[in-house]
Amino acid sequence: MPEMIALPATIEMEMKALVGDGHYANLNEAIKDAFRTLLNVRPELKTSAVIELYKEGEISIGKAAEMVGVSTIEFKDILVIRGIRREVGSRSKKELDEGVELINKLRK
Repeated sequence: MPEMIALPATIEMEMKALVGDGHYANLNEAIKDAFRTLLNVRPELKTSAVIELYKEGEISIGKAAEMVGVSTIEFKDILVIRGIRREVGSRSKKELDEGVELINKLRK
């Protein structure tokens, strides 16, 4: 269930005024636009949010790199700079053997 947030009264009034003036369909759309704008103006916040999603296992490293707008290698460098260690899973012997078998079949 989404977490409810409370806006300061002045901000809520201003956002409702923008909805009333037709700039947004509803308050939710105004809030989403405000958040997107915040992340565009402060890209370090977007990077921090994406890193947290990656650390929590919510997104892959490829998706994280895409969201930040860098290559996977660059995103890995960002993790190193921030002192974040990546957990790299290994495949079982059976999976590796199956992969080798598939490669050998494709070479024929």
